[in-house]
This record gives sequence, C-alpha cells and structure tokens, in this order.
Amino acid sequence: MRVAVYGGRGALGSTLVRHFKSKNWWVCSIDLGENSEADANVVVKGNTLQEQAEQVKGDFAKACGEEKVDALFCVAGGWAGGNASNEDFIKNTDLMMKQSIWTSVISANVAAFHLKEGGLLTLTGAVPCLKGTSFMMGYGLAKAAVHQLTKSLAADNNGLPDNASVQCILPVTLDTPMNRKFMADADFTKWTPMSYVAEMFTKWTEDAASRHPNGSLVKIITENSETKEELVAE
Repeated sequence: MRVAVYGGRGALGSTLVRHFKSKNWWVCSIDLGENSEADANVVVKGNTLQEQAEQVKGDFAKACGEEKVDALFCVAGGWAGGNASNEDFIKNTDLMMKQSIWTSVISANVAAFHLKEGGLLTLTGAVPCLKGTSFMMGYGLAKAAVHQLTKSLAADNNGLPDNASVQCILPVTLDTPMNRKFMADADFTKWTPMSYVAEMFTKWTEDAASRHPNGSLVKIITENSETKEELVAE
C-alpha cells in the first residue's frame, strides 16, 4: 500500500506514519517539518492558501512519481478558544482556518490528481462542532467547514477519482501526550487511543467494503475505554 499523511508530524500523524511503516507500507508525510520515519516528506511552505497548495501539489508529485496513492489521511489541525469579544478571536480564527480548512482543501486537491480509483480520503472534524461552540468560535467554524467539504466531495461531479471514498472522522478527545499534560484531571476512559484510529484507517484502506457510506461524518466515541464508530444522522 502507498499512503500519505497530511499532518505527519503531529501526535496522531506520527502514530499513523509509524503504524503504516510497521506494515511495510510506503508513506509520505506532509507537514511543516520532516518526519524521519516516512519514506518521503513534503514540507509545507507559503503564506497563502494558493502558495501552499501549489507547492504541496508540486512536491507531492515529485515524491510519488508516476504511482498514485491508495489513501490520503488529513489529520492536521489544532485548537484555540475564544468567543466574539475575546482579544484573540480574529487571530485564533485565522489560525484555525489555516490548520483545518487549508489542510483539508489542499488534501482534497492532491487527492483529485494523485489518489487511485477507489481510493480513500479522510478528513478530520469534531463532534462538538456539530452545534454552536461559543467558547471556541474559530475552531467550531473551521471544523464545520470540514464537515461541509466532506459532503461536497461525496456529491456528484466532485472531481475525485472514480469510486473514491471520503470519510470525515469526528473524535471527541484523542489520548495524546499534550492532552494528558493540559487535562491531567480528565477521565481518560473517555479518550480515544490513537492506535484505534490507526487500525481503523488500516481496515478502511485494505478493505473498501469496511468503509462507511461515502461522505459519512463518523463520530469516534469512547466510553469506559471501549471505542465505537457512530454515524452522524443526515
């Protein structure tokens, strides 16, 4: 298998790269810096969406050569809070758009040209952003846009290769070192292990029949250390 991980140096992205490499898959990491465990790296540059997209597409084409990928996983992102009166509201919203919307849009554009027919594209949303998020408006806005993009990419005339599948995962809280550091008193039995996501993505890549319907928003729910997938109702 040949796959790409957008956000390959983050907590989840690094876990994915390591997991896929353990299966002897070819892995390309796309991020602001290199992941030494990946077979190839695309280091994102540019100050505008257009600049980043053109650079990522060009460098990805060089990394892949003539071969297309079986899956592209966009797990880039970040978090910032604040409501409309917060002094950092505009700055944080701009950051959230760059970290979640820009990366998702570029991933979709790369997939349009470098994903195999019947391949898999995953984006990353968030369960809280299915409704109002007054305490984190910029984050909610960005993730809601990713949810909408998922639906558009599953609609007719979407520009993706034939029979491509788009899935958007909506975690609640991932069990990452950073989350444990800043939420040390939380109930970790409600946090989703990153290994679960890695195994789920592996299954979806290897077995197209295991994927949810095209355009699904897939909530990843963990209770009492048991994790399940639950589709957002249409």
